Amino acid sequence: MALTTLAAVLADAKQKNYAVPAFNFWTFEDVVGILAAAQEKHSPVILMASPSCVTHLGLAVIGHIVRERAALVDIPVVLHLDHAEDLALLVQAMHHGFTSIMYDGSKLPIDENIANTRYAVQVGNALGVSVEGEIGKMGKGEEGEAGKQILTDPEEAVRFCAETGVDALAIAAGTMHGMQTQQANIRFDIVEEISQRVSTPLVLHGSSGVRNEDLPLLSKTGICKINFGTKLRSTFVESCRDSLSKDPSLKNHVVLLDKAGKAVGEIVKDKISRLGSENQA
Repeated sequence: MALTTLAAVLADAKQKNYAVPAFNFWTFEDVVGILAAAQEKHSPVILMASPSCVTHLGLAVIGHIVRERAALVDIPVVLHLDHAEDLALLVQAMHHGFTSIMYDGSKLPIDENIANTRYAVQVGNALGVSVEGEIGKMGKGEEGEAGKQILTDPEEAVRFCAETGVDALAIAAGTMHGMQTQQANIRFDIVEEISQRVSTPLVLHGSSGVRNEDLPLLSKTGICKINFGTKLRSTFVESCRDSLSKDPSLKNHVVLLDKAGKAVGEIVKDKISRLGSENQA
């Protein structure tokens, strides 16, 4: 199936009251494992290229891999650029076939964040690409680097959506990137207030740290996109380590990576089931 936009899949999720899972990837095997799992579950899926993924593979290679693999499945697939702070990079990604981009101006003063995000939306609208914005700070960056957490102010969320026209808004409500355990203390009061006051689909980043029992609850709020990265990355590495431990004579790295991709797929299927997106494709 041809790639679709973030706006399209989130509109369906909002109408039917479920959340679409978004998964970071770094390798070809990640992409294969994620798509195979989503196909098995008949779920729409968002493939996210983070800054580290872009550094590793490059925009052109990412675009080719995801477009070709998405053509082999019959579920809605979104190719999303995650946490981009460079407006020029966003435009480049659009021209390389990305159907969704996230402009991350959360480190900037609110007025500058709004102005830059509005520009990204204008370019995205012209090219048929969805745009996600963010306000608030999660306490850790995309690679888990330390930072200050600032929870999203509902008043600022209302203003941000009204003045930018974003297709999705990422909020800070208790999660952090890079969490190795599922111990995030979700501020459901903030989630509920923003859900009630903003019609724009909401996004929760850093959700590898969300407790399993909280995921179905979040999917019934205004949060329509829930991001996972750290858990997939650690699962891939642990699979490789386990394979080599069990078979020290293994010499075929294709076999090694294929097993790791399938292990990632098992995590994907679990998250899909918890978010209610199974059989929504």
